[in-house]
Amino acid sequence: MHTMTSKELQFAAGAVAQACAIARAVQTELTGQALTKDDKSPVTVADFAVQALIARNLAGACPDDALVGEEDANTLRTSGAEAILGQVTAYVRRFAPDATPETVCQWIDRGAAEASGRFWTLDPIDGTKGFLRGGQYAVALALIEDGRVQIGALGCPALGSACYDAPDGPGSVVIAARGQGAWHTTPDRLDDMAPLRVSNHSRPRDARILRSFEAGHTNVDKMSELARALGAEAEPVLMDSQAKYAVLAAGAGDVLFRLLSPKQPDYRERIWDQAAGSLVVEEAGGKTTDLDGTPLDFSRGRTLAGNRGVLASNERLHDAALAALRTVGA
Repeated sequence: MHTMTSKELQFAAGAVAQACAIARAVQTELTGQALTKDDKSPVTVADFAVQALIARNLAGACPDDALVGEEDANTLRTSGAEAILGQVTAYVRRFAPDATPETVCQWIDRGAAEASGRFWTLDPIDGTKGFLRGGQYAVALALIEDGRVQIGALGCPALGSACYDAPDGPGSVVIAARGQGAWHTTPDRLDDMAPLRVSNHSRPRDARILRSFEAGHTNVDKMSELARALGAEAEPVLMDSQAKYAVLAAGAGDVLFRLLSPKQPDYRERIWDQAAGSLVVEEAGGKTTDLDGTPLDFSRGRTLAGNRGVLASNERLHDAALAALRTVGA
């Protein structure tokens, strides 16, 4: 079992554990009240509440560190947003009694920092549709220094033992530190972490491909071509969000592709969508590159401007996956 020592590791694990609690509270209490199937307000409340809380706590734990977050508070300050801001503030106040609508907006806007030097990057709720559907979603937090991810933390409220769906379980906290390894635990047992290790599958036919549950999040036809080109015969693992990285790191999946949509061929990944998960996989013994086999470069601002898509694997299957990508022209 691993015990965390650095203040950064302790902050990261505690931050995503607390974020799991606030996200789950919003999900439980608000998604059932959504007026329509397309009502995204519950995940909006969760997004803002998580970013506000983590930004506030970062200021206390590492006051000199910057935050690069997905959200900003501009929409919360507009006329007509008072109800949403009130809900966000109420949820944050459960964990931070000093929260007011004004301080909540200020905390959220801490995420507008420059993505350079040393900074944390945050995706407060990764997996919007998973959150709304009751499936997988994740809070993703990472520390980046000079373009390299040093700490990655994932809070996965609906993931059990970092490898299977468990929406009614305690959830999983997954954390990695460069050169030290990757571990997982439940949000209530941060002082007792077990190591993560990728699978030892080396035959492409055995490869379990991790795929998005939502068809709109991937190139479905190209994914099917890839599976055939790779020769994968195992059933794919369908899952939303960076929880897929936790599953890969735990050995319950083998290959993960982030393909480019034909509708957005020039799209570049946001750093907060990949930073935490990529380090978790690497520190569990896996490998993460882009679709051309180039290492991910986190030194180019808020996007992976120098990379095209993402490929993550248990390392043993990486070359075969790259070959399959070349075969299908992905």
